[in-house]
Amino acid sequence: MTTLLVIAKEPRPGRVKTRLTPPFTPEEAAALAEASLADTLDVVARTPARRRVLVLEGAPGPWLPPGFDVVRQCAGGLDERLAAAFAGCDGPALLIGMDTPQVTPELLTADFADCDAYFGPAEDGGFWALGLAHPDPSRLRGVPMSTPRTGAAQRARLTGLRVRQLPPLRDVDTAYDAELVAKAAPGGRFAAELERLAGAGR
Repeated sequence: MTTLLVIAKEPRPGRVKTRLTPPFTPEEAAALAEASLADTLDVVARTPARRRVLVLEGAPGPWLPPGFDVVRQCAGGLDERLAAAFAGCDGPALLIGMDTPQVTPELLTADFADCDAYFGPAEDGGFWALGLAHPDPSRLRGVPMSTPRTGAAQRARLTGLRVRQLPPLRDVDTAYDAELVAKAAPGGRFAAELERLAGAGR
């Protein structure tokens, strides 16, 4: 079975979702980040997996469900941290971030029987999921991160592999993204938190 990796930051004000500020305060942005992370971890917990790993910058909190191993992120750029997450796996692995609370267990149920990799493009030009049947950190190191070409650059690193494409999803980066993602997953914690903030006069 597959190891499911979630790379995330501890949802602390001023450290996460800074592009939500404004219109949200740092505390509100952190609350939305925590809700997004909690939704994501809940989905991963409900997805069949050999192992579930939270690759975390910061400390775990009450939002962490049981059944996860917590691994500290290494130093370096995001490409190095993603590469290190895969390097810690000894079999097929699928990695996602904390910015797509609309993800489902069906999307994360990876079967590498007839493919070597999974790739989930993000609507902002990045990617929300990457799976490797044989984790090879060199396929991530040196990929320029957080640019409109990140997804294309990472996809190019999978040349020569049989790649199964996942549907594009929207990351929560801006307030506009937050509204659309909440509509895509109306029953989750993220949507409820956004509605709570709206009800508080946001």
